[in-house]
Amino acid sequence: MANIHLDTIAKGYGETAVLKGVSIDIRDGEFLTLIGPSGCGKSTLLRIIAGLETQDSGSIAVDGDIIDGKRPKERDVAMVFQSYALYPHYTIYDNIALPLRTRRLSNAQRFPLLGSLVPGRQTIEVGIRQEVGNVAEMLGISHLLDRKPGQLSGGQRQRVALGRAMVRHPKIFLMDEPLSNLDAKLRVQMRAEIVDLHRRLGVTFVYVTHDQAEAMTMSDRVAVMIGGDVLQIAPAEELYRNPDDIRVAEMIGSPKINVVARKHWRIGAPQFALPDSQIAFRPESATIAAPSGGMLEGNVAGIENLGADIFVKVELGDAGPMVVRRAPGERRLEIGESVSVITDAAHMLVFDAAGKRVRPVERIAA
Repeated sequence: MANIHLDTIAKGYGETAVLKGVSIDIRDGEFLTLIGPSGCGKSTLLRIIAGLETQDSGSIAVDGDIIDGKRPKERDVAMVFQSYALYPHYTIYDNIALPLRTRRLSNAQRFPLLGSLVPGRQTIEVGIRQEVGNVAEMLGISHLLDRKPGQLSGGQRQRVALGRAMVRHPKIFLMDEPLSNLDAKLRVQMRAEIVDLHRRLGVTFVYVTHDQAEAMTMSDRVAVMIGGDVLQIAPAEELYRNPDDIRVAEMIGSPKINVVARKHWRIGAPQFALPDSQIAFRPESATIAAPSGGMLEGNVAGIENLGADIFVKVELGDAGPMVVRRAPGERRLEIGESVSVITDAAHMLVFDAAGKRVRPVERIAA
């Protein structure tokens, strides 16, 4: 296992700054997910940890040892790519065994045909076969070892990619959107399998995704990245309930959090919410009532019935649209109907004009 210390990592391409001094402490054995939109720098940061790219400035330490300048194979990390990166002409067994053969066999022993005659080759291959078999059994792919990657489903190929990483017994697993090529049902299954794998191995996982469902359900902590910066690092529940930045609030949660300018509130806004501030609340934190001088008033613009939940879109005119979650069995609403939206002050999040969180104690202290 290993802890990772990223100290002000910066990276740019030409005049474009991809990473702007990112600092993160990743704990020993932790499952940390980097989440953000395309182009935010999360995959670049992962590749820098792996040694596949070099940062312009800043440093990386693993267990206190600086690894800047070390080649990828010297960093004791294993990376699982979005494309799986399997060799199509190799069997599944040979794909998984490749890292061990590269590490343990001499150049002469790896030589085609004649290599098998070099002393020691057979003994090493026996050990490799045992280790590949153990990993394949753990991943449930023992019956696939004689097949080629083209004969496997996407989920099976993903397990092979994981097996090839696991067989090296690395200190750190790096995963770059490994589930993005799978269908929705298989993604859910593989999420559970990767979490279980992390629990059994107990090693440090750094996982990159743009899918908030993956980040929310798999991680010990989530680092939200936007525009080359890390905005907040916290457990998923903390990001959802207590975001520090309005961009974090809007990224985490589905449907997206409702954001309304303070000036549009009729009554009930927190006293510390200044005129140029924004007030946000989650769809499940609000209720819909008859139009009777409520906090916010508008018209029903859409209804989405998902069975267990009903989401109602309310158009607030100049304040824009918002979404409120309702439970089945509540009074049926009609498109165009005038309604009020009500929420308790305890559920309101206030952000200043720059999008930074404003809390009551901060306002009193000011």
